[in-house]
Amino acid sequence: MKYNIDFTKIKDGTVTLVGWAAGDKISDQVEYRLETRDHREVEMDIIPVRRYDVMQELFSARENYHHGFLINFRLEEGMTYRLIFSFDGKRRIERFDPVKLSVEDGQEPSVILKIKKLLRPRTITNGLIYLKENGFRKLWKKTVRALRKPDYMKWYMKIMPDEEELERQRREIFAYQPKFSLIVPVYRTEETVLREMIDSVRSQTYTHWELCFADGSGEGSHTFDILESYAKKDERIRYCILEKNEGISGNTNAALKMVTGDYIVLADHDDTLAPEALYQCAKALNRPIRPDVIYSDEDKISFDGKILSDPHLKPDFSPDFLRTGNYICHLFVVSKAIVDKIGEFRSVYDGAQDFDFILRCTEVANEVYHIPKILYHWRISETSTAANPENKRYAYEAGIKAVKAHCERMGWDAKVDHGQGLGYYRTTYALKGTPLISVIIPTKDHREQLKTCLDSIFEKCKYPNLEFILVENNSTDPKTFEYYRELEAAHPNLKVVEWKEKTFNYSKINNFGVTFAKGEYLLLLNNDIELIEENSIEEMLSYCQREDVGAVGARLLYSDRTIQHAGVIIGLGGVAGHPFVGMDVKDQSYFLRSSVVQNYSAVTAACMMTKRSVYEEVGGFCEDLAVTFNDVDYCLKIRKTGKLVVYTPFATLYHYESKSRGQDDSPDKLRRFEKEVELFSDRWTEILDNGDPYFNPNLSAKNPYFILKEWRDVLGEKSEK
Repeated sequence: MKYNIDFTKIKDGTVTLVGWAAGDKISDQVEYRLETRDHREVEMDIIPVRRYDVMQELFSARENYHHGFLINFRLEEGMTYRLIFSFDGKRRIERFDPVKLSVEDGQEPSVILKIKKLLRPRTITNGLIYLKENGFRKLWKKTVRALRKPDYMKWYMKIMPDEEELERQRREIFAYQPKFSLIVPVYRTEETVLREMIDSVRSQTYTHWELCFADGSGEGSHTFDILESYAKKDERIRYCILEKNEGISGNTNAALKMVTGDYIVLADHDDTLAPEALYQCAKALNRPIRPDVIYSDEDKISFDGKILSDPHLKPDFSPDFLRTGNYICHLFVVSKAIVDKIGEFRSVYDGAQDFDFILRCTEVANEVYHIPKILYHWRISETSTAANPENKRYAYEAGIKAVKAHCERMGWDAKVDHGQGLGYYRTTYALKGTPLISVIIPTKDHREQLKTCLDSIFEKCKYPNLEFILVENNSTDPKTFEYYRELEAAHPNLKVVEWKEKTFNYSKINNFGVTFAKGEYLLLLNNDIELIEENSIEEMLSYCQREDVGAVGARLLYSDRTIQHAGVIIGLGGVAGHPFVGMDVKDQSYFLRSSVVQNYSAVTAACMMTKRSVYEEVGGFCEDLAVTFNDVDYCLKIRKTGKLVVYTPFATLYHYESKSRGQDDSPDKLRRFEKEVELFSDRWTEILDNGDPYFNPNLSAKNPYFILKEWRDVLGEKSEK
């Protein structure tokens, strides 16, 4: 049996434990008993929680059983406890002192405390199991990530606006003061959480709103009394009692009919809004370009309202990421004019009705704006997908239908299936014919490496219409030229062209190679690449054929199957960097970002497909960027034309990385690197200053694993702005 207590908090004499436990099999359901050290049973409240991360880590499975727990109990002063995990006659006992494990409110968890938790017996046992299965290197990386990971709840308490700031917001008068209409379907909501939801709206610092409830709870429900009492106190709160429960879409449409505002806000009956939520939306609507759609970041709140967790710090609008799953979710705001155009919620998509609605809204919106702040707290309850993705499996079937219908409206012939996890989808676009793809490979000596690259394509790739252009770059080994002759004799679709300049310039070499290309599409490829997935080229082409796409990148792995490339983030590690680099391909990345299709500002040209027409339109690679950042610069030029850059993990290849060129360690190479950093920075000052739109500003640009930025840095940036 494996288990862990992730988080311990003491407040007002109540101890809260958050953790997980799992047996040998995916279906093993662990039971819990809490005792004092003298074996006296302790009364506790326990909420089962579905833990997708545990499922991925232990079973590499998409199903989700109750492996998580949230336990509350009253603390006896000076007492230590035993939490007993049991199933099928087996027992494990975790002895703990809650006072020593917990962190006081307002304190940052220290490295010492984190080390103490890592040194607990059960953590050590789990670590030894992980060591045996994955090796020391991966265990060390996992440990370092755990030590560096900030505590979210403490972070949020630090960065949330204080009362002085909230009061300033209440006094601010915007030039444009939109009226927000929050629409909330109600169905037998638990009294406490419904009141918390309403109170969170009434506490908004921006006051020009209305709250429209449609109650389908039925006759005699307690919700009627609650809504009536609030409506009497606040004329902005309105409600209608439905004759019958019309389902989630029908109930929401009933609330929609009550709207008198300029913008519609979707909210669930048991969730809460941050006090500044509507203020930040009003502020966004006073921008020079007024958005049609607004969304924010979000987190999860425990059923008792005491713990915040699992923050989703989102990218700016990423249409391919949205097709992967409803990452926008909450808070979602849309103009009434857009809703009048696209229509109501549709019951055929119940369970994914919000997803279908959001897809339709973003299809016709001129401007989709992301507020990178936690403005919405999604309640973890037994019936919500926040805690229990498995609870609403029908919702994911509806999600498939929603994405399929979206693709049809966009004019794409596409197949949609379940993706890497519950609530994630895989869209496969049908190819339009078999256009010629020109594979451009710069190469110098390293015959065996080039042979591995080409043989992997010759043997695995089934795409029928390729041509290969090898750009020979000053090789000296006679065996290299002998291999070239063998290749040209054996493959009529392969040509070797000679680049004669002695100074290495990756941009010039690729631009030179493209002049010999006859294909409608270009596949830029390093000679140290090896094809893994046989349909990788078809996968990249299926995205590149879309009119709105200018370049497509693949997932590249080191030989030990850790990630080398899963997109490029501007500003990460300095100028530009790869997220999740060094992470095991099987590990769960932040909201599965390494494992799903999405848009990035750039992808690496070690394996990049692009349209020939786009390459010519933007002038190919910048030849002043001889070695570094030329591919990033190229992608940013594409983005400037309005086209998208797509990363797909379903095109997977090995990348043995830059063996033929060597490292940038000589004084001349370092000077050249510094010059190219300066040139790139001059060309793309705006994105370096403002941040990569596909990387949330609350995440640390010093770390590739999507961890929280230090709260002091977040507050420092706020004061500068």
